[in-house]
Amino acid sequence: MSALLGLLSGLLFGAGLLLSGMTNPANVLAFLDIAGHWQPALAFTMAAAVAVAAPAYALIRLRGRALRGQPVAAPPTRIDAPLLLGSGIFGVGWGLSGVCPGPGIVLLASGAPQAFAFVGAVVIGTIIGNITTRHADSAGTLSAPAYLFRRKLRK
Repeated sequence: MSALLGLLSGLLFGAGLLLSGMTNPANVLAFLDIAGHWQPALAFTMAAAVAVAAPAYALIRLRGRALRGQPVAAPPTRIDAPLLLGSGIFGVGWGLSGVCPGPGIVLLASGAPQAFAFVGAVVIGTIIGNITTRHADSAGTLSAPAYLFRRKLRK
């Protein structure tokens, strides 16, 4: 049942990205181009997503568990150097390509070479992060990539 709910949620998310036009990198880049021909469509898409998600988060926070009864623990909200650095790297990549992971995965269905290159880069970056984190942990040192990925991987 969980797999079916996950599949349905993913299909709904992908459909929303397609309907909003957020799988088109040109739309995302137009939103980021505040000095040129700015298009606010992404802001409306984000506002709609927040409007849908906020009541669900409020309900889960009140209940302390998901609708199917599983306990839900709130993630830590500490703002630290790895979070800021990772967010900056994500933002630069997003700004250069106009693609972030959700739309990148949806774009795989189009067969576009850029989508495969993007998702491949995400996979390679994740593998490098895993390897450097394991290496740094076993050596008792902390390399720069390990510092970036250490927290995310341990959770």
